[in-house]
Amino acid sequence: MGKLTPSRMVILSFLTAICLGTIALSLPAATRGPDGISLIDSLFTATSATCVTGLVVKNTGTYFTTFGRWVIFVLFQAGGLGIMTFSTLFAVVLGRRIGLNQSETVSSTLCDQHMIGLKRLVCYILGITFAIETAGAALLYFRWRVITDWTFWETIEASIFHSVSGFCNAGFALFNSSFIQFRGDAVINSTMIALIVVGGIGFVVIMDIIGLFFKKGPERRISLQAKVALTASAILIIAGACVLFFVEKDGVLKGMPMAERLWAAVFQSVTARTAGFNTLPIGELAVPSLVFLMLLMFIGASPGSTGGGIKTCTFVVIIATIWNMLRNRRRVMLFGRSIPKKVVRESLTIFFLAVTWIFVMVLALTYLRARNVGGDISFIRLLFEIFSAFGTVGLSTGITEGLDNVSKLCVIATMFAGRIGPLTLALAIAFKERGERYVFPEENIMIG
Repeated sequence: MGKLTPSRMVILSFLTAICLGTIALSLPAATRGPDGISLIDSLFTATSATCVTGLVVKNTGTYFTTFGRWVIFVLFQAGGLGIMTFSTLFAVVLGRRIGLNQSETVSSTLCDQHMIGLKRLVCYILGITFAIETAGAALLYFRWRVITDWTFWETIEASIFHSVSGFCNAGFALFNSSFIQFRGDAVINSTMIALIVVGGIGFVVIMDIIGLFFKKGPERRISLQAKVALTASAILIIAGACVLFFVEKDGVLKGMPMAERLWAAVFQSVTARTAGFNTLPIGELAVPSLVFLMLLMFIGASPGSTGGGIKTCTFVVIIATIWNMLRNRRRVMLFGRSIPKKVVRESLTIFFLAVTWIFVMVLALTYLRARNVGGDISFIRLLFEIFSAFGTVGLSTGITEGLDNVSKLCVIATMFAGRIGPLTLALAIAFKERGERYVFPEENIMIG
């Protein structure tokens, strides 16, 4: 048996959670009705929850019992916390600054600096996570007590479940139509948007922002990663909202009051960045809207967050690389800083592997659908489903439940790859870096 490397540890921990979740959801106590749930649907649900995706083959609120719903809850809470903890500790081991006070850093080499121990770091992650989730649950609870006729315990369950699902970017909802019934409510919309954005911005960025309240003088500034993540997130959210607002003005937004249109466009733009809730019927969106949502799902959230996708920083580094090459610059620069060549190579590798995986899975699904049912599902819907699975988003045009078992396995594999792929790839590169023993002679080749 090989050495348990960090990348193997990530894979093993998620596989273990998925297996345990599959077993728990297969129990008669987890579902309503005498027939229970099939093994493939149980595996699909457990993978979707652990990988904080939100794609469902069975309605979460009605098909599963209270026990089954809380199994799903535990899975996406563990999955969200797990990926945030793993990715943050990975950044720590590589010596990235994440301290709250002045020069506190954690490094793989023990320098003469004030150190944040790993236990203390994990406590920070857990403390901040539970504080945000509790605040979100409280806001949702008090609002739903006013506008609904739910019982006390129904309101408590809905508040906690959706607050954690929002922060973890899981996309699981207890309502048949997700948040469509609340798309005009300012409190519900703003609370869920805040939870999704904070959960998807990355723990390193959260600590950076908190640090602004504790630092003084020259140290009172945010890191390059925080600048890139915050700027990219803001641009993508605004761009997505504008596209949806103008493309769908005569579509699904037609007839809505202006305030409701704005909330729906902003909410859907935010959730497409890996959360997976919806206040618009995704299956009724125009093709241009679906295409732009696929771009948002592919880019995803920021590094070290509960979200998926190739990550905002990866995308920005690639764009900056292209821009600097067009300007004939030897170095890639962002916000007055040069980006290491190693980061550029890793970003391009992640991008290429992500595109390759999506291409292969789309090819597989189109072949399976054409072979089994005559291709009755449009290509754009299949493409959207794979982008959603890879970005661990959970948005769907409504085809998930109708997929055959082999197609479901393809989507399961895509959710798993999209959740742990970029992180384990980065871990593998970082921990297996070796010096070159020799260099071959250079020779040019024609490109373009």
